[in-house]
Amino acid sequence: MSFKRIMAAALAAVTALSVWADRQPIDYVDPFIGTTNFSVCNPGAIRPHGLMSVVPFNVMGSDLNVYDKDARWWSAPYVKENKFFTGFAHVTLSGVGCPEMGTLLLMPTAGPLEVDYHKYGSEYSTETASPGYYATTLNRYGIRCEATATDRSSIERFTFRKGEAHLLMNVGDGLTNEVGGSIRRVSATEIEGMRLLGTFCYNPQAVFPMYFVMRVSKAPREAGFWKKQPPMQGVEAQWDPDNGKYKVYRNYARELAGNEIGYYFSYDAQEGEQIEVQVGVSFVSIANARENLDREQQGFHFDRVRADARQRWASTLSTVTVEGGTEAQRRVFYTALYHSQIHPTILQDVNGQYPEMENGRIGTTQGNRYTIFSLWDTYRNLHQLETLLYPDRQTDMVRSMIAMYREWGWMPKWELFGRETWTMEGDPSIPVIADTWLKGLRDFDIQTAYEAFRRSATLPGKDNKMRPDIDDYIAKGYVPLGAYAQDNSGDNSVSHALEYYVADYALGNLASALGHKSDAQLFYKRSQGYRHYYNKEYGVLRPRHADGSWLKPFNPNDGADFSNAPGFHEGSAWNYTFYVPHDVHGLARLMGGSKSFVSKLQHVFDQGLYDPANEPDIAYPYLFCYFPGEEWRTQTQVHRLLDKYYKPTPDGIPGNEDCGTMSAWAIFSMMGLYPDCPGSPYYSLTTPVFDKVTLHLDKRYYPQGDLVIEARRQQPGGYLIDHMTLGGKRLSRYRISHSELVKAGHLLFYVK
Repeated sequence: MSFKRIMAAALAAVTALSVWADRQPIDYVDPFIGTTNFSVCNPGAIRPHGLMSVVPFNVMGSDLNVYDKDARWWSAPYVKENKFFTGFAHVTLSGVGCPEMGTLLLMPTAGPLEVDYHKYGSEYSTETASPGYYATTLNRYGIRCEATATDRSSIERFTFRKGEAHLLMNVGDGLTNEVGGSIRRVSATEIEGMRLLGTFCYNPQAVFPMYFVMRVSKAPREAGFWKKQPPMQGVEAQWDPDNGKYKVYRNYARELAGNEIGYYFSYDAQEGEQIEVQVGVSFVSIANARENLDREQQGFHFDRVRADARQRWASTLSTVTVEGGTEAQRRVFYTALYHSQIHPTILQDVNGQYPEMENGRIGTTQGNRYTIFSLWDTYRNLHQLETLLYPDRQTDMVRSMIAMYREWGWMPKWELFGRETWTMEGDPSIPVIADTWLKGLRDFDIQTAYEAFRRSATLPGKDNKMRPDIDDYIAKGYVPLGAYAQDNSGDNSVSHALEYYVADYALGNLASALGHKSDAQLFYKRSQGYRHYYNKEYGVLRPRHADGSWLKPFNPNDGADFSNAPGFHEGSAWNYTFYVPHDVHGLARLMGGSKSFVSKLQHVFDQGLYDPANEPDIAYPYLFCYFPGEEWRTQTQVHRLLDKYYKPTPDGIPGNEDCGTMSAWAIFSMMGLYPDCPGSPYYSLTTPVFDKVTLHLDKRYYPQGDLVIEARRQQPGGYLIDHMTLGGKRLSRYRISHSELVKAGHLLFYVK
């Protein structure tokens, strides 16, 4: 190679490093990651834990779409494969398994007025997205669409071609299974209204209203309502030209209510003319929706709101800085961190008001009141991530959960906008709050929390909303088949019991910390009941009847791929057998010792029985760390799973994101540690992906300040650990406490 070529190559390398060094964490986020493979993520605009989200809605109205919300089970407002845009949805859910929210569909169109979404929808192109911002172009109309958001309001900007133009607010359609809404004209540039939402996972009574105010930056030449009329028969049908059709109310300007309703603004647009639209929302009242909008946006200033949203995300994501790794790994990591900071979301309005839990009253808070607690998922790792990186937010989340108990007598299980949906099973608030307390966050009412926990852990089944099958659980030590079936998932007796065991272990740890010795002994003893399910014939956990007999016939593979199987919820016996994180060594003894345990667990990975998208087995790779000399298996499996399932592509998340749970797994794993037992303040260690990870810990909670996690590799791509130091001292074990971690300042891995 010539000297000139060498110098040119060197200069290029220096330039590349300089560009890389200038990039901020936010620059690596790709909101299109997780927008397929049933991950239910979307590229819409939202702020960290913001109530408002603005999402391109593309799951209805056309054969051009691969997935249609009305043709199958579908819970995403957006999927990458689809091509037919029918508006921006306002207030959506990210990474959930049931359809809900995703209404108030705002759509720009051009040409003659059309209010049927089948006809006014459009293909789109040139999508771009970054934290707090989304844009696309509607091919049919040549309209450029942009969206950004504040905490409780949105602003969209539409750039029109010359000619007749319209803005359509569809209040009738969306992702929810509920129907009904209302619209009232306030002025030439403002409307207000309500949309009924709820029935998440088909809980028919868990409904709630969402109130809105919408404003446009320019007065229209014409405006009005529309409503789809019911089909008629006979003479009545002959006399009504709008029978079964969308009826446009051009000469009506008051208010309208119904199921499929909307409002339009019509303009004579100039070439390149921009019209901005604001939407404010509240779950309390229209007046609060207006106040939210007025307080968070003073006038129409799209670029200012976009810049503020970006700055908010930049601050949140900069809590962790990484060095080394590939471009792809950085994109995966920071997008995962972005996804982890979407839910739970704030619920209170700017005046502090919010709908209280399950009682119909309006409460007021001085801090943040959170909602969207998908706890069966998030208790396993997401709240541990919040505790470590964002302890102020986790504290407010815990306070929100305790307030819910005060308001209706129970902790949340799967709460949504002040309603309990009863989705999934267990008593998941216990490990969340116990874990938080045991890791040193104390600024909340632990005595009230303990009162709530003890109530759900001791009340008889007939009085127990959280544990309706507790009677057999206490009397027999396990939940038998036939004791309880909650929904269409069938009899989930083993799944229920395993969740109770984990919760009771966490409760026992908390009781011990609070000085309740007898309670600690009681709940620890209960946590050992998993032993009743272990079946030596198959070497797995097996459902049992009330008389103690085993389920027959039985196949431990039944239930894979989320199919129904007696005893197990959305999984097989293999997905649940090792879900005894609180007594790994005890389970190993049941299996014949550590060698048998390790061999059987390795079998799960070798035979493809591990499901990375299924929460009960999500910590399986880390269980090898409990057995000296076998820790390399954790390092091997985590390295393999990250490489296989987490990619900077639309399918780069292994299934349903579950409100940040899948992303939290990736974040912890890429940093080199994982909280494998909820309610126990410990981490298992593995090889970090990056050369250096700096956690900028909040000194109000962690006085030591920054924690540096470093990997020194003997060769590029190495992932097997030779030895480690913690705080400068050699570390001989692969599990460390939270206290040790945050006080150490430095965790160093020497990697082969």
